[in-house]
This record gives sequence, C-alpha cells and structure tokens, in this order.
Amino acid sequence: MKKAQSDTLGFNPQKDIVYNKLLPYADRLDDESNEILGKIKGNLARAVQLREIWPGVLFWTRKLSTYMRLYGRKFSKEDHVLFIKLLYELVTIPKLEISMMQGLARLLINLLKKRELLSREDLELSWRPLYELHDRILFSKTEHLGLNWFPKYASVLYCRQSATQEMLDEWRPLLCPFDVTMQRAISYFELFLPTTLPPELHHKGFKLWFDELISLWVSVQNLPSWEVHLVNLFARLSNDNIGYVDWDPYIPKIFTRILRSLNLPVGTSQMMVPRYITNAYDISHVVLWVSSLLGGPSKQAQAQLSGLFNSIASFFHPSNHGRWLMKLMKLLQRLPASVVRRLHRERYKKPTWLTPIPDSHKLTEEDITDFVESMMQPVLLAMFSKTGSLDAAQALQNLALMRPELVIPPVLEKTYPALETLTEPHQLTATLSCMIGVARSLVSGGQRFPEGPTHMLPLLMRALPGVDPNDFSKCMITFQFIATFVTLVPLVDCSSALHERTDLTEVEREMCSASAEFEDFVLQFMDRCFALIDSSTLEQTREETETEKMTHLESLVELGLSSTFSTILTQCSLDIFKVALEKVFNFATTNIFETRVSGRMVADMCRAASKCHPAESLKMFVPHCCNAINQIAVNEEVLNEEELDKELLWNLQLLSEVTRVDGDKILPYRSNLVQILQLTLRLKCKQGYTLACNLLHHILRSSALIYPTEYCSVPGGFHQPISDYLPIKDWGRPGDLWNLDIRWHVPSVEETSMAFYLLDLILQPELKRLQRFAQGEQEMSRDDVLQSLTIVQHCLLGAGGLMPPLKGEPIPELVRSMVNLDETLLYTGMQYDESRENYRDAICNVMRQLLHYILEHSEDDTKSLFSIIKIISDLLHFKGSHKHEFDSRWKSFNLVKKSMENRLHGRKQHIRALLIDRVMLQHELRKLTVEGCQYRSIHQELMRDLLRLSTSTYSQVRSRAQNVLFSALGTYNFCCRDLIPHVLEFLNPDNSSVTQQQFKGALYCLLGNHSGVCLANLHDWECIALTWPAVVRSGLSSAMSLEKPSIVRLFDDLADKIHRQYETIGIDFAIPADCCAVAKQLMITSSPTPEDPVPSEEELAEGLKRQEVKNAESVAKYKQLIGDLLDCINNRNMPWKYEHIAIGFLSLLLRDDHQLPPPAVTFFVKSLNHDSLYVRKVAISALAGIMKQIKRPHKKVTVSPSELCKHQNICLSGMVAGDRTDNKWLQYNSSSLPRTQQDWDGCVFVEKTHWGYYCWPRKLSIYAPLEEQPKQNLTRDEMTEREQIIFDHFSDPVFINQFIEFLSLEDRKGKDKFSPRRFCLFKGLFRNFSDAFLPLLKPHMERLVADSHESKQRCVAEIISGLIRGCKHWSYSKVDNLWEVLCPLLRTALSNITIETYADWGTCIATESRDPRKLHWLFEMLMESPVNGEGGSFVDACRLYVLQGGLAQQEWRVPELLHRLLQYLEPKLTQVYKNVRERIGSVLTYIFMIDVNLPYTQPTTSPRISDFTERILVQLKPLTEGDEEIQNHVIEENEVGEQDERTQAIKLLKTVLKWLIASAGRSFSTAVSEQLRLLPLLFKIAPVENDDSYDELKRDAKTCLSLMSQGLLYSEQIPMVLRVLQEIAGSSSWHARYTVLTYLQIMVFYNLFSFMSDQKAVNDVRALVIRLLEDEQLEVREMAATTLSGFLQCNFLSMDAPMQAHFEALCKTCLPKKRKRELGSTVDTIPSADLVRRHAGVLGLSACILSSPYDVPTWMPQLLMDLSAHLNDTQPIEMTVKKTLSNFRRTHHDNWQQHKQQFTDDQLLVLTDLLVSPCYYA
Repeated sequence: MKKAQSDTLGFNPQKDIVYNKLLPYADRLDDESNEILGKIKGNLARAVQLREIWPGVLFWTRKLSTYMRLYGRKFSKEDHVLFIKLLYELVTIPKLEISMMQGLARLLINLLKKRELLSREDLELSWRPLYELHDRILFSKTEHLGLNWFPKYASVLYCRQSATQEMLDEWRPLLCPFDVTMQRAISYFELFLPTTLPPELHHKGFKLWFDELISLWVSVQNLPSWEVHLVNLFARLSNDNIGYVDWDPYIPKIFTRILRSLNLPVGTSQMMVPRYITNAYDISHVVLWVSSLLGGPSKQAQAQLSGLFNSIASFFHPSNHGRWLMKLMKLLQRLPASVVRRLHRERYKKPTWLTPIPDSHKLTEEDITDFVESMMQPVLLAMFSKTGSLDAAQALQNLALMRPELVIPPVLEKTYPALETLTEPHQLTATLSCMIGVARSLVSGGQRFPEGPTHMLPLLMRALPGVDPNDFSKCMITFQFIATFVTLVPLVDCSSALHERTDLTEVEREMCSASAEFEDFVLQFMDRCFALIDSSTLEQTREETETEKMTHLESLVELGLSSTFSTILTQCSLDIFKVALEKVFNFATTNIFETRVSGRMVADMCRAASKCHPAESLKMFVPHCCNAINQIAVNEEVLNEEELDKELLWNLQLLSEVTRVDGDKILPYRSNLVQILQLTLRLKCKQGYTLACNLLHHILRSSALIYPTEYCSVPGGFHQPISDYLPIKDWGRPGDLWNLDIRWHVPSVEETSMAFYLLDLILQPELKRLQRFAQGEQEMSRDDVLQSLTIVQHCLLGAGGLMPPLKGEPIPELVRSMVNLDETLLYTGMQYDESRENYRDAICNVMRQLLHYILEHSEDDTKSLFSIIKIISDLLHFKGSHKHEFDSRWKSFNLVKKSMENRLHGRKQHIRALLIDRVMLQHELRKLTVEGCQYRSIHQELMRDLLRLSTSTYSQVRSRAQNVLFSALGTYNFCCRDLIPHVLEFLNPDNSSVTQQQFKGALYCLLGNHSGVCLANLHDWECIALTWPAVVRSGLSSAMSLEKPSIVRLFDDLADKIHRQYETIGIDFAIPADCCAVAKQLMITSSPTPEDPVPSEEELAEGLKRQEVKNAESVAKYKQLIGDLLDCINNRNMPWKYEHIAIGFLSLLLRDDHQLPPPAVTFFVKSLNHDSLYVRKVAISALAGIMKQIKRPHKKVTVSPSELCKHQNICLSGMVAGDRTDNKWLQYNSSSLPRTQQDWDGCVFVEKTHWGYYCWPRKLSIYAPLEEQPKQNLTRDEMTEREQIIFDHFSDPVFINQFIEFLSLEDRKGKDKFSPRRFCLFKGLFRNFSDAFLPLLKPHMERLVADSHESKQRCVAEIISGLIRGCKHWSYSKVDNLWEVLCPLLRTALSNITIETYADWGTCIATESRDPRKLHWLFEMLMESPVNGEGGSFVDACRLYVLQGGLAQQEWRVPELLHRLLQYLEPKLTQVYKNVRERIGSVLTYIFMIDVNLPYTQPTTSPRISDFTERILVQLKPLTEGDEEIQNHVIEENEVGEQDERTQAIKLLKTVLKWLIASAGRSFSTAVSEQLRLLPLLFKIAPVENDDSYDELKRDAKTCLSLMSQGLLYSEQIPMVLRVLQEIAGSSSWHARYTVLTYLQIMVFYNLFSFMSDQKAVNDVRALVIRLLEDEQLEVREMAATTLSGFLQCNFLSMDAPMQAHFEALCKTCLPKKRKRELGSTVDTIPSADLVRRHAGVLGLSACILSSPYDVPTWMPQLLMDLSAHLNDTQPIEMTVKKTLSNFRRTHHDNWQQHKQQFTDDQLLVLTDLLVSPCYYA
C-alpha cells in the first residue's frame, strides 16, 4: 500500500489521513493533493520572496492549514522541515501584527504536533527568537500605556545540545525569590528547558539543573506562585525520561505535597491559607508526574499512591461535598488514562526517536494489578458522586482495559441490584453509565475475563423496564446502554450451533444457548417503545392551547428511540428482522397517529426498518400508503380543504419517511411516487403540502448523494448459515480499517435522470409561475407564493448536490497582489452534467426578481421573505450538507468514540460503524470546505440583495438576512471591502432619505455576530479609515435619535466591541532576508515541484518597492484617520456621545513605533481640562503614553560585573546565592552614601533589585555617565514640536490651576484609589522636562498636603510619586533641591494621614525598583522615629505602613536599615494599640523575609529570626514559668508608670502572635525550630471551646496554632516537633493536652507521607494518642478517640492484633463496687483510675468501629459484640457506646443489605436488639 502510494505521489508522505483512502473516489485524491500542495509551496514561497505578508503569505498559510485538515501531513519530510523553518522565521518577525502572528503560530504548533515524525537530527530551531518574542509580549513595557495590544501563546522546542546551558546562563540571575522576576525565570524554565535529549546527552541536559531546582522545590514551604511552574517542569521531565531520573529520595515529599495541594479539610476548626487555594498544583501535571513515577525496581511510588488513595478514599463518598471535590474527581478520571497512555507507549506504540523506556522501569503485570487495586475503592465510591458519574465511568473504562477481571465484577454487583430497585433512579443512571464505559471489555471477554460475555443478555433483558415514559433521564441512559451493547454484538440466534458443532468451549456453549433469547429481546423492546409512543401523543401530553411543536425533551427521546432501534435492526439476523418488520408494519398501519409527536416517532421506527433492508420494507409500505392516499384523495374537494383528514396526513408522513433509503431501491416505485407527488404538492392545507415537499426532498436526496448504505458491525452482514460462520466469535470485535468493505451509494445514471425528470416536472412550472407573478403578469395569493417557494426550497435542498455552483465573472482589483489568489476546487464525487439546465442559476434569477417585486409591493409578506432568505443562503453555500449538521455529527462521533475507544492497544481499533461514520464525515468535510472562494459578480449581486434585506423594515427579516450575510462575508475573499462603502452609505449624514430601520440595520451589519467578521474592525488601514469616522459622523444623521434606547445600546456595543477586539495594526510590513532564503529552498524541492516560476530580479525589486509604498501608505492612512477623527470632534453640532466615541477611537491609535501627530497631542493636552470626567480620564492615559513616545532615549553601557566588584573574587559559575562579598557594594551603607556631586557621579547605580542576588549575569547594562546622556533643561527652541505643545500648556499657571483643581475632585466616594495612570503622567512630565514645572507645582503641593481631605491627599501623593520616580536621571544638585522640598511635604503629609489615604501613601512610596542609595533622603526621613505616639496610634500604624512599602521594594539590599528598624521597634513591641500591633507584625514579616532557608544560599546579613526569638523568649519568661492561666491584659484609663513584667510579657506576646500569623502566608520557608520554642506557650493559651467571646489573645493563639499545624515539615524537623508535643502532652493543663491532639491531626494529615516514611515517628504518634486515651479528663479522652479513628481511617495507623488486644484488655478492667452511701455524704465525683482505663478501652474500640464508616471489615462484627457488652456500664462509658452504635447505624444504613452478609445470625440478633430502640408499650 505504502509503496504504491509513494510511486503515484513521488514521495513518502509523513502521515496522511487514512480515511481518505476509503472514499469511493479515493483514486483521484493523490493527483489532487499533489496539485494543491504544489500550488501552496510555489505561491507561499513567492509571496515571502516578494515581501508580501498581506494578502499573499496569509492567504497561502491559511490554505496550508486547510490542506492539513483535509489530507493530514501529506508532504515529504524535507517539505515538512522547510514549512516549519519558514513559519518559525515568519512568527518571529519583530514588527508582525499580533493577530497575524497568532494565526501563523497556530499553524506552526500544528506542524510541530506529532513529535515522532521529526527527530532532533531532522530539525533544529534556535530558542532565542521565541524567547524574545515571548518576552516582548508578556512583559511588554508599553502595553499598559495603551501603545500596544497583545494576546498570548507558547510552543515546544527542538534545540541545540548547548541550549540548556545557554538558558541557565540567561535566566539564573533572575532567580531572586523576593522579586517578581523569580516567577518569570521559573516560568521560562518550565516553557523552554529541553527534556527530550537522548541519554548520552543528559549531562548537557537536565543534569545541569535538576539538583539545583529540586532542592529549591524541596526547601520551599509556603507555596509561592512559582512553585506550580516547577511542578509542571518536573512532570514533563519525568514523563520524558522514565527510568533515567532517580526520584526515590523525593517520593514521600512529592506525595505529601500533592496531598496538601488538594486542599482537603481536616480537623474541626481549620483556617485555610488563601494562597494554598490560588496556587494549587495543576492536576493534569500531577497525574503525568505520578504515572511516570510508577514501576521501576523500588516500587515505592505505588506504595505511596495506594497510601494516598487510602487516606482520601472517604472524601469520595457521595455524602461528602465541597469545593475540593472537582479536583479529586479530576484526579480520579485522569490518572488511569495517563497510566494507559504510558502502557501503550511501552508495549504497543511503534518505537520513535524519543528516548525509549529501559526494561528495568517498564510496568510489570504486578505493577498494573497493584495500580488497579489501589484505585478501585475510590472509583466505586465516586460512581454515585454529586458531580455525576461521568468521571468514574471514564476511569472505569481505562481500568477495565488493563484488568477487566478486577474492575467489572464489582461494577456488575452494583448494577444488578440497581436494575431491580424502583426507588433509587439515580443509582440506576450512575451504574448504567459506568457499564457503558466497560461495555467493550465486558463483551469481548478475552483470556483475562472469559465469563464476561455471559452477562450480556441478562443485562439487556433487565434494562428493558428503563424505557419508561415518566422518567426522562432513565429513558435516555437506557437507550444509550442498549445501543452501546447492541452495536458490539450481532443479534443472531446461534442456538442451533449447539447441535451442529462440537468444538465449542463451555463459555461459548453458554453464549450460544443464551442467544436464542435475542428475538424475544427485540420484540419486548418494541413493545416497550410502542407503550412509550402511546403515552406521548399530543392528546395525552398537551392542553388544547399549548404549542403543537415537539418539546426539547421529546425531540431527545425521539432521537434516542430512533437511533437505538436502527442500531438493533442493523445488528439483527434476517429472521429476527422479518419478525420485527411485520410487527412495526402492523403497528403503523392499524393505528392513525397525529403527525407532530407520536407520528414522528413511529415514522422514525419505520424509516429505521426500511434503511436496513430496503427491498423487503418498501414492498410492504409503499403500496399500502399509496393506496390509502389515493382512496381518500379521489374526491376533488379534499384537495381544497384547510384541515385535512388525519389518515391522509399520517400515510403521507409515513411514506415520506420510508423513502429515505438507498436511491436505486426506489426506482421500481417511481411511477407510484410521482403520481402521489403530483396529487399532494398542490394541496391547500399547509401541513399536507409540507409533508409532500418532504417526500420530494427525500426522494431527490437519496438519489443524488454519495453515502454508505450499511453500518453493520461485521462486513457483509450475518447472512451466512451458522454452520460456516459463528457470529458469537465476533462479539466486541473492532472493525478492520484495511478491510472495511464499505458499501457506497454512488448515484447511477438512472437515478440522476430520475432526479432531473422530477425537477423538470415539478420545479420548472413553479419557477415559471413565480416569474410571471414577479413581472406582474399573474395574480397569486400570499399563500400560493409561499407554497411555491416551499416547493422550490425543497427541490434545492434535495438536489443541491447535482447543481453546479453559481457562475459569474470574478471581481477584479479588490486588493493588489503579486501572487495569484485562486480558489482550490475539491472533487467530491460529482460530475456535473453540463448538458442539463443549471437549476441553481435559474432559481437564482427568479428569486432576485421575486425579491425585488415583494420589497416594492408587499414588504409585509415576511413569511415569503424568510423563505427567500433561506433559499439565497442555500444557493450560495449548499452542496448537499449543512455546516451545523456536520458540526453536531462530528461532536456526537467524538463522544461515541470516546466512550468506546481502546486507548491501550491504540491503532484505531474502533467499531466498524464508527469507522464508516468517520469516512463519511471526511467526505462531508470535503464538501463543506469553502474557504477562500473567489468573489464573483453573481455573489456581489446576491450580497447587495442581502444588504437590502438587512436594512429593511421588519426586524425579524433584518436579523435573519444579517446572519446569512455574515456567513457569506466569511466565505468569499476580500468581499468586505466591496460591501463596506454600501453599508456606510446608510450612515452618511448627507443622505437624508435614510429611515431609522435602515440606520439600525446598517449598524448591526457593522457590528457583526460573535463568531464572524466585524466590519467595523477589520485589521486594515483602508477599512478602518473608512468605518471609524463614518460611525462617529453618523451622529449627525437625521435618522439617528438618542431617544431610542436600542440605538444608544447599539452604539455602546459597537464601541465596546471595537475596544475589545482592536489590536495595534502594523505600519511596518518588512520580511527579513533569512525568511526569503528558506522560501527559496521551498521553491526548489521536488515532489511536487511547484509550477510557479521563481521570482525574477525585477519582480523582487518590484516587491521591495511595493512593500515600501505600502508602509508609506499605511502611515499616510494613519495620519488621515487621526485627522478625520479630530475634525469630527471639532464639529460643534456633534452630540456628546459621539464625541466620546471618537475620543475612545483616538486613544486606541496611540502606538509605540510612530508618534502621535501634533494636532492630536494638542487635543489631548487641552482635554486634560475638559468638562467631562470620561474625557479627562482618557486624556490622562493618552498623555502618559505620549510622554513615553517622546521620551529621549538614555544611553546604556554594558559592563562585566567583575569590574564593578572591585576585583573581589567574583564567582560567576558559583552556586552560592544571597549576601556575598561580591554583591556587598550594592547594599545600603549609611557611611558611604553619595552626599556630594562627586560621590554621586562616581557611584554605580543598579536599579533592578534582583541583579547579583543569585548569581551575576555575564553582562550587566547600566546607564552611561551624565555627560553622555541627553541634555536636561532644554530651552523652548531646542524642543521638538510635540514637546513645545506640552511645555507651553504646563508652564501656564492658569492651566495648571485648573488641572490640579480637577485632579483633586472626588470621583466615586469611598471607591477611589491611587491612580497609576496619573502617576505615569507625572513621572513622564518630570522625566522628560526635568524640574521645569516644579516651581509652578510647589505651592499647589504645599496647599494640598495641609488639607486632610481624601481626594486632595491622593492627588498630591500621585504627584510626589511621579516626582520620586521621574527624577531618575536628574543631576545631583537638582535631586538634592528636590528632596529639600519633598521632605517637609512628606512629614506634613504623614502627620495628616487618614484612614482613607494611608494606602495611597503606601503606594506612593512603594512603586518601582530604584537603587536605594539614590533615595537615601527618603529612607532617612522615614526612619526618623516612625512610632512616636504623636497624633495617636493610627498615625503610628500608617507611618510604619508607608515605611514598610518603601523597604519591601528594596528587598535584600537594605540590611542596615532593617537592623536599625528592628532595633528601634524591639522596645516598642509591647504596644497597647491593636492596629499598631498588627502593623508591627506585618513589618516584622518583611524584616525577616530575607532570612530564608533555601539551598546554596549564604546566611543573610539582614536580621535573623533565630537571634530575635532568643531575645523574645527571655522577655516571655514570666509567662512560660508560671502555671496560672494567662488572661488577656486590658488597659485601664488611669494606669501610669511601669507595669509588671507579666503584663509587659502579655503585650509582647500579642505582637509576636500578629507577626506569626502575618508571616504564615508570606515567607518562603517557615522557621520551624524557632516556632517550636513558642509552641508550649500557645498551647497554654489557645481555647478549646469555640466561643466567640472577643478575646483577641486567645483567638490569635488559636489561629496561629491552626496555621502552624498546616505547615510543611522537612523530614529532619518531624522528631523535633514530636518531642515538643510529647512534652506538652504531659502538662498539667488539660486544654493544652486537648489542643495537642487537634494539632496532631492536622499536622500528620498535611505531612502524611513524610511521617509514614519514618517508622519511628509513626510509633511515637501512636504511643502519644494511646497515652492520651487514658487521660483523666473526659474531653481529652474523647478527642484522642476521634484522632485515633481519623488516623485509622486515612491508614496512617493500622488496626493490628496487638492494638485490638490492648483495647480488649483495657475494657475488662473491673470497676470498684458501688458502696451504699449514707444520706448527706458528699457525692464521690473524681473518676477512679479503673473507670478511666475501662473507658479508654471502650473508646479505643469505638474509634476502630468509626474509622470505617462505609464498609464492614472482617474484624468489625467481633468488636461490635465486645462493645455491646458495655451498654449498661456506668457513665461516661454508656454514653460512648450509645453514640458509637447510633453512628454505626447512620453510616451503614444505606448499604445495609450488603453489609449484613458480614455478620453471623447470632450477631445480627444482638445488633438488631441494640439498634432498634425498645418500645415502652411492649
């Protein structure tokens, strides 16, 4: 096959679509594809060499992606490589428009998709261009100023061996964990690092970075946002290199983190850290990682995975529900699929160049079994989940492929009872959908599960009652279930084989004898369907008044019924079919049905029968129906009745459905059918002639189209005798792609001539009548016109495939191109017969005449107009199938394929019916491919008609016509340019004849629909230059009225859509030379050699010239558009709304590669003081952008870091991060600050904070010295025109007064925030004009700062912020002066700070990174005693906030300031005021943020937590030593002087708690060892009860414990924590002992696998819990029991014999006898030690029982018996036993029938006694 093909093609295709070879016209496709590919190669290469990106390159790349959709990758390897290289060059052209780049990128990704086709030897791409593109887009400097608009995407790489090292050198310097660059670097690593290098190159691949990044991951504890990217990178690495990376040491850590990432709720009172929810891992990557860890010699991963599922199994139980459920279900559904994919890769996939998995790490049979077993429990629980059973069904489908014998029996066990019950329909739908998933594995049996097929018949028979008219969802799932099973199995009675054949196995004999019931099954199914139909007739289901149409549900049932029935008949043997046919014929002919609901269902069943065996069926139906119709229609008056006889309608309906069969089978009956048609098409009754039209449509269609005629599961059907062929061998057999043996229906000569005979007979006269009517020669009533149109429409629908497309001259000169832009024609098996009349043209002519006539004379005949619009749409596009039908078939094909595919063996092992369906879809796809058709004159005329309809009077006509118009616009090349002027004509204000309806219609045409083209926003200067000004000018049109809300809304939508969809349109369309070189190669490759000539020198020169002209034109158009918009705005009569729209459009036209023309600059500057708030806002943003445009570039020089570091041994290679000697000079040092001009010039400023922290880049760029920079303080004459405009306005005091006045107004009270746009504006002013405007602004700033109004303060904060950032390049003297002005201002501001404005001041100080030595004035000013009590506690808190903002931006570069601040704050930690305490807590977090515990990092020189903790603990001594309870300290008014140490300590503790809470979510690593020393204190305070009494201290302690217990622990920290907990468990306070248990629950669950991998830790935990079970305090004992049952439930501890024995022994402790007491003696309250021990034993047993709430393990019955013995013990034992029993009853009640089996009869008696409460009246 391959050989022959490569001969005809001349090359070996990479990977083509196989289904093409099965089409009936397959032999013609190779030549066709070669011709198209040749054209694509030639024209694409020419377009690139002629430098014509648009339309040439875009047109032909679109053709290439269509080619791939039709033929797959049907080109040679060298072409494949060249296409990729060419597209890679094109995508990375720097000035490319974004939408173009997206289109090209999509095609490139598609070309790179199948990795196995191209190895690393074939293709090498450089990663840098892609990275630069990515960087330009994602981290664009100008996008936020509105100068560029970008979308986003990413790609996969084939790169050089050295690439890994290059990438590490590039991005390692960015790894500063306190900075945003960390996120950027790690996301680049995730996207770009290559992981597919062959093993011999691993030392140049992942080994360079693996240790570094994995140790970073292991040491980060608090889930920063970049951790997710790391996980994705590791997942990809492990999947690409199974067996080459040793993950074993990390496996417990991996699983612990996966478990944490699921965010499951544990324990009673749990606080969630919000960032755990937002930054959780992506499940699809987790699944990939886990599935590639399985297998291998150590088997560790499987053990942990089983542990994971055991510990979370109970969360899958349907009674549990929460936001975490979706994640768990996703995990469940994806994991088996991923393992199946891996198995397929190991065992069945063809080996490719990708690294194979070494044998030692392949999955063994045992591995698979373990995996399936570990998943079964959660999957079976998830079957009944609240989110539906789909996830479980998909999981089961994949698990059953691997181990049917483990998976299917438990599902069957659940299904049989579900089919019996009547009361739980949800159970039935869930189990059936899971059965559908495993159907194929069940039916095909195989060695693993040979008894599978024997379940098939019992299941089918029991499912029949599900066809139930009263329960819709049950009915649908039953239909799906039956259809699925029947598709897999031939319904043939093989019981005779039992006597004839002797070679059958036991199972086969059983199947044969069972197959005798098939006939019974089919008949019973039909009875059920008939019952369903009887109960859904119109009379039964509707009131008189309701609609007669089918409801949505009924149409779904109809679909389910007909498809299931046709599947059954397709799979029947002929004997069973005949019985069924007889039955359905009798049912249909002995009753008369209404034609709307039940009639449709019956007709569908009859159609299904006639499709399967047309000859037998037509013989019965056609004569019967024809006779019945003729008998009734004998008398003439019937024909004119409005309401027709039901019997006539019913027979007509039946006839129209049964004729939807193979065309040549209808031929014998054609005379009867024609006679019926002539009789019924002219019926007066609309329902009657519509049915007749359907009959006509179906007859034409079945004789004119190509389609397969049978979908049986075995080629050739089941008609051989049983002795030769045994059907049961074919149960569940996949179709064989190479011997599909499809029976195609290809129209024969007779059939086409019959079709044309019908058209001549029926269509011709109708067209003549309509034409006469349109010319005014003949009167026709509206009903008659509609009837004629209906007939025409159905003829077109039926015979559309036979009519050649519309003819017409192509329209020239829509666009200028040097490449040919022809349409490609695809052969779809139709040879048009030129000798016959082309009815498409004929219909077209008549319709246009008729349309114009109706629009002139009777525009209100909307029904006819609807019909004409439909006909025009079909004339344009219809070739035998509709797009929407194709889309829904494609969808349903994919659904069925998914539910029945076999991913394990792969290789397209689908069922035959599915494969045939796919071939048919391929044929339809070819028919529907209409991209890039030529735009001809006839199309132009029809589109003008559609436009006329789109602007007509009636809104429904308009909207239908618009939809057809939009789909046509997308089909024909460049037709939009032809249409736009006509649309805009309606908006022209000089055109006074326009009506309001036309105006609205035209606006809708501009707006477009959501999927199609938007005419107002085509990416092209010519179009936009026309449409935008026209939209604005339409405000002057007489038809426009702002009173009509619909018109106002339309303009809003239009402006909104343009703003949303607009992307900066390119001005520069250059193609670099590298591209042309690749294109040249593409022209000269052979196979197929392009026919187009290589461009000559003259052509190339012409192309370059055109490109330059085009660029010049674009600039001219850009300027013209801005001019037009400004003219519109300056028109005095323009309503304000349109002025705003125009200003919005103007703001979109700011670009970063072309400055705005001066008039527009003047306009925006003037608009800063416009009356309207909207305009002012736009102007501020625009001006910020203009400042960026006119900024003078500052010169940068690159230096090598080693020179800067004053020759200290700089380690470039070094893997040492943090504070080193070679980056010390960057840090703030008050002794060497630049305080003179000379120091300032000699100081090297590094603005970005991340440089030098992790390692130095090879080259660092810094600004050149001042004398090389552009001159500051220009005089007015030295400025450019744009600068002068801005300078003049801002030097004008009146302008400034007004401007500041507006800025300090309130906008929305309470909603305003610091505005980054205004900040950018001021920053730009001070950057571009240095301090020119400072004198004018200074008095305003002084005035505003003194005013404590919120809006005034905000305004001055924005100005100051701009000043601080804008003075980046000022000279020293200017900066010094500036700070002399600013420092007093800031002091005033900070003393006037209010609750509304403190956030704004914080923002003001904290924007952008600057070298701290440049801002030393600011820091020194802020450090002047922030907490001095002046102005009250609030001002203190605010000052700290502002200071914190400034320091946090500086990160690790200000250790000295941090030390000074800490020293200053430490004595102040005992603050009284809550707000100051919270703020100090937050500041401390930032002070200690730099003290991280990351790998390869030097200890920091910033303050360290450990030293601080030491000092704190000394001060807290009075609290840790005493034993009395710690009360919250409340201040009294008259307290003066020193309080005692204890009070001070309590106040200190409150602040420390605030610090611990604040740092839980922010720092990267938790200082566990330090926190542990505070633990005992916290346990003492934290309350046990959930009382909300406002005690801040206790609440904070509780929060703190909750957050600490969720922390991630390193394995070496676990013993430390346990030691502390054991110590506290011995404390005298029972509160502390109680809290230890709650802490322990959460801590163990959140670090589950780290604990489990350390046996000593497990034993310690167990000992601790068992010890606390015997605590003297009742609450502690009960909590210990709860904790124990939780640990048992998540399989952290196991219920082993010694433990059970221990509890049973404790239970047997004897209690002391009760002594008779003398009256009046004190009651003995202290429980005796014996009672405690006995209670502990009972609690232990009860914990074991409660630990398995959803099943009954083998040990449980005995424990329940033991427990019941204690029912009459003294309290509190009796209480415990009762609670346990009632809980047991509650959780096991649902499945009691199954659970019963575990108990003996005696035990059941005892239990029933216990669980049923005794009756008082017994």
